[in-house]
Amino acid sequence: MEESSKQIIDNKRKRKPLGSFNNELETGKIPPQAIELEEAILGAMMLEKDPLSTVIDILRPEVFYLEKHQAIFKAINQLFHSSQPVDSLTVVEQLKKNGDIELVGGPYYIAHLTNKVASAANIEFHSRIVIEKYLQRELVRISRETLDDAYDQTTDVLNLLDRTEQKLFEVTEKNIRKKTEDMASLISMSIKQIETASQHEDHISGVPTGFSELDRVTAGWQKSDLIILAARPGMGKTAFVLSMTRNMAIDFKRPIAVFSLEMSATQLVTRLIASESGISADKLKKGNLDAEEWNILHSEISKLAEAPIYIDDTPALSIFELRAKCRRLKQKHDVQVIIIDYLQLMSSGNEKSGNRVEEISQISRSLKSLAKELNVPVICLSQLSRAVETRTGHKRPILSDLRESGAIEQDADMVMFIYRPEYYKFDTFEDGNTAQGIAEIIIAKHRNGGLENIKLRFIDKLAKFTNIEYSDFKFPEIEPNIPSDMQRTMTVQSKMNNDTDFF
Repeated sequence: MEESSKQIIDNKRKRKPLGSFNNELETGKIPPQAIELEEAILGAMMLEKDPLSTVIDILRPEVFYLEKHQAIFKAINQLFHSSQPVDSLTVVEQLKKNGDIELVGGPYYIAHLTNKVASAANIEFHSRIVIEKYLQRELVRISRETLDDAYDQTTDVLNLLDRTEQKLFEVTEKNIRKKTEDMASLISMSIKQIETASQHEDHISGVPTGFSELDRVTAGWQKSDLIILAARPGMGKTAFVLSMTRNMAIDFKRPIAVFSLEMSATQLVTRLIASESGISADKLKKGNLDAEEWNILHSEISKLAEAPIYIDDTPALSIFELRAKCRRLKQKHDVQVIIIDYLQLMSSGNEKSGNRVEEISQISRSLKSLAKELNVPVICLSQLSRAVETRTGHKRPILSDLRESGAIEQDADMVMFIYRPEYYKFDTFEDGNTAQGIAEIIIAKHRNGGLENIKLRFIDKLAKFTNIEYSDFKFPEIEPNIPSDMQRTMTVQSKMNNDTDFF
């Protein structure tokens, strides 16, 4: 939604609280609350250290109904995270520092809270009830806002659906998040991530792709990253992500969501079967298999049948539909990676927009927002402009070749290109090494890492990418099946890294 439209809705809501409150009074309804339990929780937290440690991470100031209870919890939270003792006296002093002592009713009210608690034994159960009341209030608020906007004739219905579903998704996930985090909390979370990564022998902190050199450079696909994989038609974009999907889902047991706007789900699965069985897609399409190939087919596809891969082939998918489907898949199957094939076939859902560049920019921003919202890597395929074909000499793509919008480059955390000299009838790379059956993955932008070129083997008849096995980069006849223990890779530095377009 455009900023102007958001501002209009926000301004309308600012004029509605009094009317909404009057409606509640007229119906005799008050917001869900548990004041006595809030008092018991705060009192218990100031009496004993163990109950405080038990619930401090599941509570937030906003879950308390009364404003003074929010201020008291904020003071307790500040003391806890600064490793200070928490009792009625220290809380009073912290409230004075925060300027909230009068708001809460002075030291008398703090003493009242501690005197009221007989035992802190049930503090966790009490906290769950308070959180439930908060979630109920959130549902009431979301429903009221949706109702008000639905009656407004100027409201964009698709935007209203998307906004409402996003809010409901957050409530369903009990995603009670603070809008800001202090440095102590952020450093603690970062150290935990570093410690977790150090425990892996391969030092991969994200979702591994199964391509060893790519994983070395990226440490796996990282949460909340938007990765753009671009190439000209026929370079193997879909083959690359399908090979990667197979590795992530079968070898590493990661649930993967694939949105295919170009090919049908059965076509994608046929290509996966071809890749897994080593039987060409052409033979599978014709059904021209001998007895041995039928046996291979049935024995090899059992792993695919059990793989946590979820394919959606809805054509002309809008960004609103995509976000709704992704939220459901995240909630139901906890998908770890989202793949979209491909960007230029999506629509923004805004029929009023006649500018395709603006529409692509909106889709690109929405994809990055989706990656952050669901905290998963989003890999989106993209087409390159024809400028690549008209270039003299080598046909290496560069960032300015991204089609239809510069926003794609700006929003992406990583931009990668697929380059196969063999496609352009070149027998070798610029350095003289053979290009037969070889594809180069060019990392042209990497917000959190270095830029490198990674070579992979491309098996044309199986539409499959694998790690490369070689000693001196001189290849014999390419065979489709290579033992995994014989695979290794090589990285060749790109001359493009010195180009100012990449910074």
